[in-house]
Amino acid sequence: MDVIALIIAGLLGTVLLVGYIAVLVGIRREDKALNLRRRPDGASAVLARKVTGCYVRNGVSWT
Repeated sequence: MDVIALIIAGLLGTVLLVGYIAVLVGIRREDKALNLRRRPDGASAVLARKVTGCYVRNGVSWT
C-alpha cells in the first residue's frame, strides 16, 4: 500500500510541475508578444490567462 501512495504522490507532483511550467511559458509568450488585447495563440497562453485571470472576453474596443 505504501508503494501505491508514493506512485500516486509522484504522479500528482509531476502533473502539478508540468502545469506550473506551462503557465510560466504562457506568461512569457504573452509578455513577449504584447498581445493581451487579442486572443491567445496557444494552449499555454490560454492556460496562463485563465490561471492569472487576465483575459479578454469579446475583444477590446479601446486603444
